[in-house]
Amino acid sequence: MQVVLSPDSFKGSLEASSVADIMEKAILDVDENIKIVKKPMADGGEGMIEVIKNSINFEVILIECKDALGDKKLVEYLITDEKKAIIELANISGLIQVPNELRDPENMTSYGLGEVILDALDKGCESILVGLGGSASNDSGLGMMIALGMKVYDENNNVIEGFGKDLHHIEVINVDDMDPRINQVKIEVACDVDNPLCGPNGASRVYGFQKGGTKEQLYKLDSSIEKYSNKLEIIMGKSVSHESGTGAAGGLGFGLRLLGANLNSGAKIIGETISIEDSICNADLVITGEGKSDVQTLQGKAPSYVARLAKKYEVPVILLSGSLDENIEELEKEFSGCFSILNEPMMLEKCMTLADKLLYNQTKQIIRFYKSTNNYFENNRRCK
Repeated sequence: MQVVLSPDSFKGSLEASSVADIMEKAILDVDENIKIVKKPMADGGEGMIEVIKNSINFEVILIECKDALGDKKLVEYLITDEKKAIIELANISGLIQVPNELRDPENMTSYGLGEVILDALDKGCESILVGLGGSASNDSGLGMMIALGMKVYDENNNVIEGFGKDLHHIEVINVDDMDPRINQVKIEVACDVDNPLCGPNGASRVYGFQKGGTKEQLYKLDSSIEKYSNKLEIIMGKSVSHESGTGAAGGLGFGLRLLGANLNSGAKIIGETISIEDSICNADLVITGEGKSDVQTLQGKAPSYVARLAKKYEVPVILLSGSLDENIEELEKEFSGCFSILNEPMMLEKCMTLADKLLYNQTKQIIRFYKSTNNYFENNRRCK
């Protein structure tokens, strides 16, 4: 019996590799003869670099850049043997790094990503992969573009810095001094959502609340982003804001798309990088999971990508997550079974503290049931 373990991270609690390790221990404690293949996953968000590290040759690059709040911090990115930079936005300006009391989309910026891209260009990178999940900013890439050399001014000719609040005051945009090397490098973007930039399904009105925004604030931001994007699209001679994925990472997808980037499913990019399909096609069972599963899981998240591969090869796939939304009917269409690690009502903080123990116990129960069910049907077949 071969089981493939391909979970995403349990954000704020366990990295994807740790989730896979705990699942493995639980399974082997049930039956040490079960063959385990660990393929921890990511979809462009938190943990992307750690997942990819196991499948490539790379050099770790450390650089000081601005975080989401504009403060300096030390971050890492990778450069592969093929001169490809691999950048995880969640490391630079991730929401998880911003305390709840400081979360405000108007006071956060994507400037640091532009700084890291420039460093990659300075080091001779010929292509760049950017993972956009888990962002804190909602500036539609304004900060990043300014870091790359774009000049922006308000109605009084004051220089704009590149925070979300600056979107309300943009009067003049000048792209003449942007680094020309950005047009010579191939940029690939790993997205975990497919939203357009603006409107009811756009970056601000769908994801702005989790970044600390109020309804009034986010509607205003959405309007200002639309005005900014229209102006910038005219200057750059492109119309992309309506495209799928441009609303990723608070609109960073839009900024990168204007720079010529290709926006693709992060789960697909990472799945192909770690050759997960080769493992799933030979499996008897697949177990995936994430911190919280709901209808958004089916919109490009890692577990849904894993589930589609499992269904392709008619392999049963279990979703085991930190928590499940009350309405799981849509999830049940994609997964053979959907389970939470919770075994009793508990506060989020306690659940996160006990995540490793809860995950271990629930994995054991699932494997015991799976084995006993298989044994039952095997014995029935022999009796007939």
